[in-house]
Amino acid sequence: MNAFRFLGDMTHLFSVLVLLLKIYATKSCSGVSRKTQELYMLVFVARYLDLFTDYVSLYNSVMKVVFITSSAAIVWCMRRHPQVRRTYDKEQDTFRHTVLVAAAFLLALIFHERFTFREICWAFSIYLEAVAILPQLVLLQRSRNVDNLTGQYVFFLGAYRAFYILNWIYRYFTEGHRSRWIPWLAGLVQTALYADFFYYYFLSWKNNVKLELPA
Repeated sequence: MNAFRFLGDMTHLFSVLVLLLKIYATKSCSGVSRKTQELYMLVFVARYLDLFTDYVSLYNSVMKVVFITSSAAIVWCMRRHPQVRRTYDKEQDTFRHTVLVAAAFLLALIFHERFTFREICWAFSIYLEAVAILPQLVLLQRSRNVDNLTGQYVFFLGAYRAFYILNWIYRYFTEGHRSRWIPWLAGLVQTALYADFFYYYFLSWKNNVKLELPA
């Protein structure tokens, strides 16, 4: 554990809390892509299969449980909550996320470090997480006007990945130049996807105006 890893975990956790706050306080999921949330739930389930077999630390186990349960709660609200599900914009959230799942699974079968079930699942989760935000970004571009909480949710998700890249750089130089190339590559792709959003988020913050994305 280092400061960059901790900050990455905290910004990730904060992004989830912001989204849960939006849903429970407003009873609305307007502007939120259910497809992105379903992809994240799949990411966490595939990555944390070791939750009941490999104990690292209490912190590690708690964070795994939090991310699995919170993503499941968000998906449940968007699908089953009588008030929240009525605010879901199905017409705008049309990104074919099954293509992302299939592509991530294919990459995991081809590019992995060991051909074992858990290693394939771990690689699959890394590849899928890199592109899981795409349905959300497409939805925001279609709706253009982004409410404050949704904008903050996406911003903190991007910040989480940026901190994790700094964590990998730090570990590379402090742990004998040992690193795993799969999260490096996927992390860079994921961060690059946020670049356009970060630019307009910064402009809205600088000019103190509502965040709007180009069509």
